[in-house]
Amino acid sequence: MPVGTIGTVKTVQQRDLKEQIEAQIILGNTYHLYLKPGTKILENAGGLHKFINWDRPILTDSGGFQVYSLSQRRKITEEGVTFRSHIDGSKHFFTPEIAMDIQRSIGADIIMAFDECTPYPCTYEYARKSMEMTHRWLKRCVDHVNNTKPIYDYEQTLFPIVQGSVFKDLRAKSAEFIASMDQQANAIGGLSVGEPAEEMYEMTDHVCQILPKDKPRYLMGVGTPANILECIGLGIDMFDCVLPTRNARHGLLYTSEGILNIKNAKWKDVHEPLDPNSTSDTSRAHTKAYVRHLFAAKESLGAQIASMHNLSFYLWLVKEARKHILEGTFSVWKDAIMPKITRRL
Repeated sequence: MPVGTIGTVKTVQQRDLKEQIEAQIILGNTYHLYLKPGTKILENAGGLHKFINWDRPILTDSGGFQVYSLSQRRKITEEGVTFRSHIDGSKHFFTPEIAMDIQRSIGADIIMAFDECTPYPCTYEYARKSMEMTHRWLKRCVDHVNNTKPIYDYEQTLFPIVQGSVFKDLRAKSAEFIASMDQQANAIGGLSVGEPAEEMYEMTDHVCQILPKDKPRYLMGVGTPANILECIGLGIDMFDCVLPTRNARHGLLYTSEGILNIKNAKWKDVHEPLDPNSTSDTSRAHTKAYVRHLFAAKESLGAQIASMHNLSFYLWLVKEARKHILEGTFSVWKDAIMPKITRRL
């Protein structure tokens, strides 16, 4: 799922997201959209879909991760979180109920429960207390969603979030609790926050053994192409990450043959497509030499082409994974493609 934190997947138009990249769903963020443009403007527009002219699904993160990242600017209590805006320092207060109300105003199709994302590393006791509070907050989220109605003419689906840091017993306890809430899908949070990849895989595998197999599992904020393939193999169905677009803006491109830094001088006279094997018009239409020239000239078109290329590659990768799962050849395909897509060119 391409990340459009403040109502835009950076440098990419909605038309291109649909027609070129073929994205089926994008993300927005409750914390950022609440601060700017604000819920009143979004409601006056008829919700985020109409505001940004996007007629496909949207998922909104509840703001829990942003609260986690504002460690110097927030205070957490049982009732909720008091924080100061990163924009102007103004003071705000989020409760689970308020986070649900804001997501009602935004109008996302999938809304995330309000949770605390624990830092890495953290103590066992901190992770336990945080997880238990996240569970209590989840009950409040579920109750509030059940006792309120959508603002717009469609239902919204609430995803609970498994927490527990990198402690297996806490992750198991959290997964069991989240499963017991019997929502339509479940998410795993608090990973990809600095822990080694092997710990992320271990926790993901452990949780996937517990979460229901007949409901989608969403691993939040992950990751590289290699991370995604490994975690699909462990049982994950949904991913989001800013890496494809963030790295694209710095000239790092993912291809079917490996990873390349398009700003390197070695590409300045290479007149071949960004990815000769790609099915994307963008990736086939522009050469390495041209895109390197755009970056060297500091032309914004370079970041746009690179972002569209990386998103197209990510979407191609997960479509291929799905195809091989259905054919029963996923493991063989993954083992064959992994060395290619992880090597530096």
